[in-house]
Amino acid sequence: MKSLEDLRALKKKAQEKTKLREGQERVKIIVTMGTCGIASGARDVVVALMEELKKRNITDVTLTQTGCIGMCEKEPIVIVEKEGKKTAYGKISPDKAVQIINQHIVNNQVVGEWVIEP
Repeated sequence: MKSLEDLRALKKKAQEKTKLREGQERVKIIVTMGTCGIASGARDVVVALMEELKKRNITDVTLTQTGCIGMCEKEPIVIVEKEGKKTAYGKISPDKAVQIINQHIVNNQVVGEWVIEP
């Protein structure tokens, strides 16, 4: 630290990183990561989601995981919680995950053909 401005910049950066842990997120994305999800490629989906969020500098989205939800034939499953609504997408590939960020998160358009009913 060389100045008060350096300290303020560091504080701002830390606050941006921690605000997601304090419930300030606009959107929550959940990827099912039970053994069935992992075997179906859920890890690659998580990586694709993280990279796209970082590439677009989207910081008000929480990306998390959960275990199996009993729909093994639909894995990998991505659930988007936005504006009080949950949308579950099934058989998601890394390419589809990027499209979910672009269409659902950024442009507020549900990708209807991938929606599944939990």
